[in-house]
Order: sequence, then structure tokens, then C-alpha cells
Amino acid sequence: MQILVDADACPVKEEIYKVAFRHEVPVMVVSNSPLRIPTHPLISRTVVSDGFDAADDWIAERVTAGTVVVTADILLADRCLKMGGAVIAPNGKPFTSASIGNAIAVRAIMADLRAGGDQIGGPAAFSKADRSRFLSALDEELVRLINARRRAGGGPL
Repeated sequence: MQILVDADACPVKEEIYKVAFRHEVPVMVVSNSPLRIPTHPLISRTVVSDGFDAADDWIAERVTAGTVVVTADILLADRCLKMGGAVIAPNGKPFTSASIGNAIAVRAIMADLRAGGDQIGGPAAFSKADRSRFLSALDEELVRLINARRRAGGGPL
């Protein structure tokens, strides 16, 4: 069990560390440039090249059942779900196999509108409610995975 973080623009890294420490789950922070991380045995980082989708590729190649991915990237979320991982956006909304198709479709529509010159707004500003929802969602997902591992007679994380 682990948490993989698409970290370059992630606004909830501190929250991830807090929940990971409580549940003793390792975290890998993946970015295109060096980021400061806590000095703690559960937290590590990898810096990938600045190539297109390098961080996404690194993350997607390492996702298994029991991996929680934190990303706002819809296409990365889709790849991770297909590999059996759980995916949570920084605003606390989970990506699921039931919701990802709609998210991809909306993304495509918005890209078409922007390409056609339409002036459309971006995502809503990140709020305290988003931060709180994220904390709850990550905690709930880790508890679910820990309990599933216990029921299956699994060993340590």
C-alpha cells in the first residue's frame, strides 16, 4: 500500500503527509523539479525529466491495487483506475470507474470550446472546504484499504 502524488501543482501535500503519518503509509512525491519534502522514513520523492507526461508515466507504471494516487489530471486518473488504483483529486473528489468517462468527456468538450476561441472560466478557486473534503476522502480510502487488507489476512503495509 502506498500513496503516489502528482506533486508539481498539488495544493494538499501537507495534508497527504499528515494522513500518511497517522496510518503509517509510505508516500512517493513525483515531480518534474525538486520539491521540499519532510525528512521522514515514510516520505520519499522522485524527480522525473521535464518531458511531456513524464511524471504521469512514472506514476501510471507503478500503480497496483492498494495504491492511492493524488492527482487533478483526468487522463492520469483514468490510467491509474485501469491499473486497479484508487484516485483522489486534490479537492477531495474521488475519480471512479463510474465517473471517469464523464470527466473525460467534459474535459474534451472544454478543450474544444477553448480551441474554438470561446472564453470559458477555469476551475473554481481551491477552498478550505476542498482541503477538508480531501483530508476526509484520503483518510476514508486508506481506512478502506487497510480494512480490506486485514480481512484478506494481509501482512504489514
